[in-house]
This record gives sequence, C-alpha cells and structure tokens, in this order.
Amino acid sequence: MKAITNIMIDLYNLKKIDFMGYTFTKNNASYHHLIIPRRLGGAETIQNGAVLNGKTSHPYLHRIENVDRDVFNYITSEMIDINIKGYLDVANLKNIDDVLCLFEREHSGDTTKHGKLLIKEEYTRRFRDF
Repeated sequence: MKAITNIMIDLYNLKKIDFMGYTFTKNNASYHHLIIPRRLGGAETIQNGAVLNGKTSHPYLHRIENVDRDVFNYITSEMIDINIKGYLDVANLKNIDDVLCLFEREHSGDTTKHGKLLIKEEYTRRFRDF
C-alpha cells in the first residue's frame, strides 16, 4: 500500500468502508486520483485522492469510466465532496450507492470489449446499512 493511502486511512479514520461504500482492509486499499488523473501527471496528494478497495470499487469505477462517463463523473464528484468534508458522509455514500444501483440495472448482463461480464457479482456488494 502506498504511504499516501495509509495516511488517508488514518486521516479520515477509515475502519472498513472506502470512499464508495465498499468494505476494505489495509491489504487491499488503493489510491484513486480524483481531480487530475495519473495519466496527466496528477500528484498523489490527499486533495487529489480517494481510498478505494483495489479489488472491487477501484476496478469497477474504471470500468464505469469506460462505459458511462456521466456516472463516473458523478461518483467522482461525490468522492471529492467527501474529501473536502474530511470524513465519510452517509449522504455521499447513499448517493453513490443510488447511482451504482441505476447503473447496474441499466447494464445488467453487459460485457466488456474483451467479453468479460461488465458488472461482476462482487461489484454489487456494498455496505448499505445507512
């Protein structure tokens, strides 16, 4: 795990839920660029990042980015709001879950360009005890 990810876990007092409402452990936590992407030289800073589960929410978000840029941008906006607030807000997590549920209904059964299922079953398992 990157040092910045560990710092953010401590700073945001993240115990088991990431910025998208997925459970995580320190073993699978990853850093996701929010404002300026890595491909454009985005720095790994607290202000530019979110803590995501490297096996579920992070790859799922990038799949969403390739299929529905509006949904990707909406989720990114909610995570930026979490970042600004400095804590996981239930309202943001609920908004993210709501848009993911809509995305999943719309794209149920869809496949990627490589023939893999777009929405893996584990991508639908989020913390929903709001």
